[in-house]
Amino acid sequence: MGRLIINVAMTVNGAFEAPAAEPQGGWLVTDPYSMQAGLEMWQAADAMVLGRRTYEGLAAAWPQLAHVPGFEAYAARMNGMPKYVASRSLTGPLEWNATLLEGDLATTMRHLKDEHDGNLIVPSAGEFARDLIAHDLVDEFWFTVSPYLWATGPRIFDDIGPVRLNLVNTTTFPSGVVRLCYQPTPASTT
Repeated sequence: MGRLIINVAMTVNGAFEAPAAEPQGGWLVTDPYSMQAGLEMWQAADAMVLGRRTYEGLAAAWPQLAHVPGFEAYAARMNGMPKYVASRSLTGPLEWNATLLEGDLATTMRHLKDEHDGNLIVPSAGEFARDLIAHDLVDEFWFTVSPYLWATGPRIFDDIGPVRLNLVNTTTFPSGVVRLCYQPTPASTT
């Protein structure tokens, strides 16, 4: 059975949207080690699972990065991997190697998890991720935390909770970036 994993880059104080890289005036801190760990995560994943907004944003960006130095391997994986898109407004067929998910979200996601053995990565913290959390469909949360306090932008999961999490793993990179992996505590123990 596949594992549904919400994977989000964020600041220490929870800003998550539009993570422009640090030299271009943003908060996203990277180093060769954290970049390699991120690439390995994507290479090991079975598929990406997206809401409409994230799908539209990523589908517009990643094909353009295929020949940008330093992004070739990332772009090859992001552009080539299977994607599943949950949307109430899109109609198929979709571009960018994507399949439209139809029907009840909880039922559809359970079927998708049954069809896969590996990780199904949800790269967002928006409305779709909140719906997955509300339906108790998330198996793990992976937060890549950049060492910044950022004054603008939405904060991750402000309107969700309480959800008790158990720490599974931490990785600290030379740049000060920390990856935190959590699993939700079963409802019966909270």
